[in-house]
Amino acid sequence: MTAVLFDFSGTLFRIESTESWLRAALDGAGLKLAPLELTRTAEALRRAGALPGGAPPLRVPEELAEVWEVRDESSTLHRAAYTGLSRQVPLPHGLHDALYERHMSPSAWSPYADAAEVLSALRGRGIAVGVVSNIGWDLRPVFRAHGLDRYVDTYVLSYEHGIRKPDPRLFGLACAALGVEPGRTLMVGDDRRADGGAAALGCGVHFVDHLPVTERPAGLWPVLDLIP
Repeated sequence: MTAVLFDFSGTLFRIESTESWLRAALDGAGLKLAPLELTRTAEALRRAGALPGGAPPLRVPEELAEVWEVRDESSTLHRAAYTGLSRQVPLPHGLHDALYERHMSPSAWSPYADAAEVLSALRGRGIAVGVVSNIGWDLRPVFRAHGLDRYVDTYVLSYEHGIRKPDPRLFGLACAALGVEPGRTLMVGDDRRADGGAAALGCGVHFVDHLPVTERPAGLWPVLDLIP
């Protein structure tokens, strides 16, 4: 292998809890909820699937089904899909947009405990690294804020190309940007359908578990065993 492609959410980074997300948006707006109401509202948002990178919706409302399917193809669609889900939950005026803005903040994301060490080890071996993500916003500031940008050679983000995983073309763009052959490239992700699309291009594929940061201290280390 000469290159490794990584997914973002659930692979290298994990979003904060729904309750932390809601609390941060409330604080930013100068609003308060009673503790029990905060817990109940956070649970309603979790069930609605309103937090990008969090739990998927238990049910996508019929009026959002079309935009939900293509949400990662543009920033406009991504925002519409997730604010549409949050609006299924009664919230103070303006908070739906504040919640969406909050999830794009670097402080809303935490790298997995072994992410820096594994990326550093790959750099030390001369392995090219790319990030391939289905997303509707620019995640580069998250990597910079957490000190991981120095290990990444290219970012291929669905909304910038109007293509989403598992479409092999998105992985092909990453390989082309790195100047590597798909057959000598490993894709690492947590979604068997989306990230597994790299196999159609000839890439190797390795899956990690989408777990909270505290429950997956060394999930990325096996990647190094797959790189000679």
